[in-house]
Amino acid sequence: MLLSISLILIVGMSMGWICQKVKLPSLLGMLITGIVLGPYVLNLIDSSILGISAELRKIALVIILTRAGLGLDLSGLKKIGRPAILMCFVPASFELIGMILIAPRLMGVTVLEAAIMGAVLAAVSPAVVVPRMVRLMEEGYGTKEGIPQLILAGASVDDVYVIVLFSTFVGMMQGEGASVIRFINIPVSILLGIGIGILSGVLLAFFFQRVHIRDTVKVLIILSISLLLVVAEDVLTTPVTFSALIAIMFIGIGLQKKRENVAKRLAVKYGKLWVAAEVFLFVLVGATVNISYLGKVGLKALILIAGALLFRMLGVYVCLLGTKLKGRERLFAMMAYMPKATVQAAIGGVPLSLGFACGDTVLTVAVLAIVLTAPLGAFAIDLSYKRMLTKN
Repeated sequence: MLLSISLILIVGMSMGWICQKVKLPSLLGMLITGIVLGPYVLNLIDSSILGISAELRKIALVIILTRAGLGLDLSGLKKIGRPAILMCFVPASFELIGMILIAPRLMGVTVLEAAIMGAVLAAVSPAVVVPRMVRLMEEGYGTKEGIPQLILAGASVDDVYVIVLFSTFVGMMQGEGASVIRFINIPVSILLGIGIGILSGVLLAFFFQRVHIRDTVKVLIILSISLLLVVAEDVLTTPVTFSALIAIMFIGIGLQKKRENVAKRLAVKYGKLWVAAEVFLFVLVGATVNISYLGKVGLKALILIAGALLFRMLGVYVCLLGTKLKGRERLFAMMAYMPKATVQAAIGGVPLSLGFACGDTVLTVAVLAIVLTAPLGAFAIDLSYKRMLTKN
């Protein structure tokens, strides 16, 4: 295990640095590191690490979402209003509709199988998008217009919406039928997540005001509470749940509103934690990619992914109609909503493990979507934000 950890960090950081030097996103080098070191190529990552890969990736997401909440300025988001809510589900719905329209004709699958494939692909990757939007907010690009805040909030809620749809379609495939309570749970889980997060943040602010402890200890307390929220969501068997990831982001927002100076200091601490967490996240995502599946992918799968992305970008454009955003700012938001990685890596293999006839096709398309859109989307954001957004 120790050898695997050292390889992940040394090779992952080195490959990320090399990619940065040739003007490519560092995450591309980390993804390549995961693919090469992973079980499908050199098999140098210990099985014990691969066994807890999902948990490690979730910890990394917790770190970056907390950091995002600690630095998120809601004033820009409030100015946009309605589009901020639409961005949470409209682009994903458009992509799902596109998949249902294209996949049966192109891949020969049924409408329900196409819906499952669409639900796997429709989630934007918070692992790719969130750290970039945090950087934009720190550098002041588009913050007055609320663009990074809009994308950040939408990307976080988008995953909740898509995963609920995926579980519903899988249940229908297994003969359970569509459950109304699952669809009701979408807005309820989001609102409960916001409420729990803000309440936790306010209580922590009050606690930190009364009890004087080091900032490092504060980070450990917040991180522990965040992980407990993730566990609570996982073990809940009630029909109505809450979104732990949204709650985690709003802990930072609640703390920021009550103790802004503390929030700024803790954001710096979380930024340092993210240096290592980012390497583990993207290397382990890369390790899930089975490149043997890519050999089975033909031109049809590429056309399918491209067609679904066009529908998604159209959904983003529809969300931004009526806003004061300029054409180049809207185009940036459309590109920023492209990357896919974490959700696809997490649920792409579920249909195959359940024995669905479309399982192999779904996993193949999910793998190809990660390999194509994660680096391309990150590259598009990194290359364009200084040209398309106004620095405030």
